[in-house]
Amino acid sequence: MVNVFIDGKEGTTGLQIFERLGKRNDVSIVTLPEELRKDPAARKECINGADIVFLCLPDAAARESVSLCENERVRILDASTAHRTNPAWAYGFPELSKEHRRRIAEGKRVAVPGCHASGFISLVYPLIAGGIIAPDYPLVCHSVTGYSGGGKKMIAEYESEGRSIALDSPRQYALGQAHKHLPEMQAVCGLTYAPSFQPIVSDYYCGMCVTVPLHVRLMQKKMGVKELKQYFAEYYARQNFIKIVEESRSFLPANPLAGTNDMEIYIDGNEERILLASVFDNLGKGASGAAVQCMNIMLGMDERTSLSL
Repeated sequence: MVNVFIDGKEGTTGLQIFERLGKRNDVSIVTLPEELRKDPAARKECINGADIVFLCLPDAAARESVSLCENERVRILDASTAHRTNPAWAYGFPELSKEHRRRIAEGKRVAVPGCHASGFISLVYPLIAGGIIAPDYPLVCHSVTGYSGGGKKMIAEYESEGRSIALDSPRQYALGQAHKHLPEMQAVCGLTYAPSFQPIVSDYYCGMCVTVPLHVRLMQKKMGVKELKQYFAEYYARQNFIKIVEESRSFLPANPLAGTNDMEIYIDGNEERILLASVFDNLGKGASGAAVQCMNIMLGMDERTSLSL
């Protein structure tokens, strides 16, 4: 039996991790009563008594939780931004390379990727790894997400009666180009410069579509749509959760994979301009699903265990 403590179970990611693990008979979930969930001494006891700890907290609180861990056997998965660019932590995207998967399997500290970052990195990391674009390529990224990505406060705002008419329309945010996912997007892909990033929140609960456009004339290896599809199919071959979609689409919705840990990659365009898109659930492969997948790998289990809601 694996003892699991979810520090921050009341948040969106924590609740979904709890739901995904709740039906398993190989996991015992440690919980704190409401009045103790922010008590450092109570949290410290739960952290040090667990085999696996999920941190679903703001960055400062996540760092505090790590500092409370004194038991060397405890393995921590952090869903916050706090440790995603820390080289001492494994980055929790096992499909990127054999080395990423090995570090997760052997590691005691795993940083779960951000949702927007997951889509961007799924597209750009293979391009850099294959020398298809240079690290200083002037990348642009657009990302459409459901409002659940904003947490409890945004969910309540979108689902309240008499809400603002502005919520009926997609809303671009992080206009100052300082989104919290940018550092990991740049660091994990090994980019010289951060991309120009335009995240957009829209009036649906969950699901995400992240797009990256390419100019063929700026690519180090001049590949067309067909060649890029083949390259990505080979790069992600034999992965359980990532699929390269062959057919073209007139419209590409952001929410068809809600409730799953799946990710679909689309590649389309023409001889001059190519568009890459990654579609997945911001609460699945973009958060709680990725966290549980990494836990399964750390425990030497089938990574697909309990990853459908």
